[in-house]
Amino acid sequence: MNQPVRHGAMRARNLGLVLGEVAGSGPLTRAALAELTGLTKTTVSSLVADLLAAGLVAEAPAVRGGERGRPGTEVRLSGERVAALGLEVNVGSLTACVVDLTRAVRARRTVRTDNRSGDPGRVLAALDRLAGEALAEVPSLRIAGTVLAVPGTVGDGLIHHAPHLGWRNVDVAALPSGRPLAVENEANLAALGELEFGGAPRDFLYVSGETGIGAGIVRDGGLLRGASGLAGELGHVVVADGGPACRCGSRGCLEVYAGQDVLPSPGALAAGDPEAAAACGRAGRALGLALASAVNLLDPGTIVLGGCYVPLFPWLAPHVAAVLAGRLGALRPAPPALAPSATGPDAAVLGAAGRALRRVLSDPAAHL
Repeated sequence: MNQPVRHGAMRARNLGLVLGEVAGSGPLTRAALAELTGLTKTTVSSLVADLLAAGLVAEAPAVRGGERGRPGTEVRLSGERVAALGLEVNVGSLTACVVDLTRAVRARRTVRTDNRSGDPGRVLAALDRLAGEALAEVPSLRIAGTVLAVPGTVGDGLIHHAPHLGWRNVDVAALPSGRPLAVENEANLAALGELEFGGAPRDFLYVSGETGIGAGIVRDGGLLRGASGLAGELGHVVVADGGPACRCGSRGCLEVYAGQDVLPSPGALAAGDPEAAAACGRAGRALGLALASAVNLLDPGTIVLGGCYVPLFPWLAPHVAAVLAGRLGALRPAPPALAPSATGPDAAVLGAAGRALRRVLSDPAAHL
């Protein structure tokens, strides 16, 4: 037996419908919103009034060319009241970033610090202070959500294992100040950051090159997480059977050959250092081997190299591309396109803020 839809639930759904159209296609007049959503003009006007009062949208005069009658008033997203806070704990840095509803960065703070084997309480306290400094720059904005990016496996408010930080089963449901937050793997959030802030296509594989190597898999605009949320552990694909030991307990993993700790500096490569060139070649070929397996399994149209691979892209990409061409040539017309990240080191923290903003856009009723 079908259950009736309560008025409150229907209104919440319609608020999300209207705000989603404004976010995806705006600015739009109320008449255009009624046509796009199938709602009556009266209903749309009432919903827009609620969104205006909440500061989620704003009005701007419409520019009409050649139409008769009085021009309507367009509705667009507003960045003046609601924002999200993205945070990141990386091996060598802490970052806090405030992004408003229009996806404009309003404040950003980062500090370089060695977080390897750092006490989680100390690290999170330092991150909390950094977040407070960023928020102090934008006192007029209300933070609708906070998301933390970490280089490890996460779930249910816990960092289950972040090997390069030396953390296990760390509760991060809230910052020391009491601010609640959600936590997500940094490679997954970096992929979302590339999608929403870097103009990536809706289907691609993002490779996060750091001390560890992760991957975010985006399919039709959403993340592919896997049954246990562990999809994308590219750094632990074995590229040399019996190779050097990896932190994960296996041997010959990609991280041992192409992690940040073994890569040369861009300066050495630009200066023509032969040892740096050889190291880059080894890393590129190992990365190509791992990516060939990923391509055979996932068939992405594009591979985006992020993190420390961005400044090395001109030297690294030819080696990766050569291995992909040699390994994949017989199975497909051409290997996937290779591209450097457009968001660079901010991919994960932008993706963290973007995830919180997605929740506002999908359920604005919760923020009225």
